[in-house]
Amino acid sequence: MNELKWRILLAEDDNSFGELLKNYLELNDFETYWYTDGIEAFKAFNTYHFDICLLDIMMPEMNGFQLATEIKQLKPNMPLLFLTAKALREDMLTGYKCGADDYIVKPFDSELLIFKINAVLKRTSSAINGHSKTVEFTFGKYKLDTNLSQLEGPHGAHQLSPRENDLLKLLCQYKNNLLPRDVALKNIWGNTDYFSARSMDVYITKIRKHLKEDTSIEIINVHGKGYRLNTNTMKV
Repeated sequence: MNELKWRILLAEDDNSFGELLKNYLELNDFETYWYTDGIEAFKAFNTYHFDICLLDIMMPEMNGFQLATEIKQLKPNMPLLFLTAKALREDMLTGYKCGADDYIVKPFDSELLIFKINAVLKRTSSAINGHSKTVEFTFGKYKLDTNLSQLEGPHGAHQLSPRENDLLKLLCQYKNNLLPRDVALKNIWGNTDYFSARSMDVYITKIRKHLKEDTSIEIINVHGKGYRLNTNTMKV
């Protein structure tokens, strides 16, 4: 796999429908994070990197309109679709005023939903700061092409494994800041158990070897907390 999957934030309080939709999205090769209330969904939005948000409106703690407003304040270009049973014209207008790219009324054709998601992603991916499907990072003597899983350095290009690519991309996204261990483990390994943590340490060692040709760049281990890719020359 040379490309990262599109990552979806799904906020839906109906457990049966939410589980069904999450499974369907994953069958269509979307990495899907599902939450049943607006506050938990917003916490996740602040923790992980998402490519698109699918929001129900009638949710506990924080409704979909409020959640959309908070998301758009943080990431104005974030693609967003409402999936809701609220079919009144006033609700639709409110949804679009909150910044929705589309407003889909339940029940809907699941195949059509996939087409709509892909259309929105294709149209908006180039406008999402740092979260588009194809991202290049330049730092020191290196350039990372996450679409090709390729790291170019002073002595040529290295073909990265999928996990090396995913992990180095996260380090670049958190450039000069702490990448929490749990964030990396949940994003790439899907859990935070002991064996996944040891596996991640091995991949960090591999990435360090790939970056050894530029001594101005270092990956620092912040004990018990995570890693930080330090460079004063990085730009995206």
